[in-house]
This record gives sequence, C-alpha cells and structure tokens, in this order.
Amino acid sequence: RALEEADEDVASSSSTRHMPDRSGDDVLAAIHDHDYDCQVAMVTAVDPDFDTLELGFDAYVVKPVERDELEALVKQLLVRSLYNEEVQEYFALASKRATIETTKTDAELAADERYQQLCEDIRELREKLDQRVTDLDDEDFLAVFHDLQARDGATSD
Repeated sequence: RALEEADEDVASSSSTRHMPDRSGDDVLAAIHDHDYDCQVAMVTAVDPDFDTLELGFDAYVVKPVERDELEALVKQLLVRSLYNEEVQEYFALASKRATIETTKTDAELAADERYQQLCEDIRELREKLDQRVTDLDDEDFLAVFHDLQARDGATSD
C-alpha cells in the first residue's frame, strides 16, 4: 500500500524483508524501478547474508530495534538524502559492508567474491571523492562547508 502512495517527494522509506503480500526485496526493486530518489532502510528480523549485498538499501537494521534507534536512523537517512549521488552511494556501500561484517568471519568475507567486489567499489568511490575534495580550492571548500552546515541545520529542526 505504501508503494501506491509513494512519489518523488518521499525522502526516506523503510521496509522489512518478509511481509504477507510482498517481499521487502520486491519493494526495494519497485522503489528503484520507479526511480524514487529516497533513502531506504531495511528493518528486518533476517540476519544479513551475502545476498544482502545485492539489495538496493541504504541501511540494514536487524530487529529488535528501539524507537529512538529508528528515529536516529531516519534522521541520518534524511541528512544523507541531501548529499550528491556519489556521497549517497558511498554511505550505502559502507553501510552494506558494516552490515555483513557483523555476521561473517574474516575467512568467510575473504572467500566471498561479492564482498571483495563491494570493498573494491568502496575503495574506488572513496578515491574519487577524496580527489573531488582535493580539487576544491579554499573558496569552494568554504562554500561547501557552509552549505552542509545550512542543510544540517534545516534537518535538525
């Protein structure tokens, strides 16, 4: 039902992996198919496995989750939604890595090609973002800093 009411004004969404009528994986696919530019949190009782690396979420939280944790997550996702696509992607990939690292051993991580590719994607994106920051002159850097402060102030009200 929520998907029927969603539109381009939605900045943050949450889903669970198992629902009576539709899987959370299908919901994620529908969000991406409709090209909604929103941050998506997967809040679920399903422990992450390597298949979660292929899902298009921005944060993965295993239940039970306290209300204040959920509120903090939504706030964090709303702040992330203000960043450009590359920064949003970086946070999403880093979140996936952190999620899978909580349930897998070092040996399991080292043996999984999807995890290794994720780490490589993060490294490459980090280098790209670092280069963008390096390319900023002092005036550009201050403008970005002031813009981020203004945006953060707008979301903390």
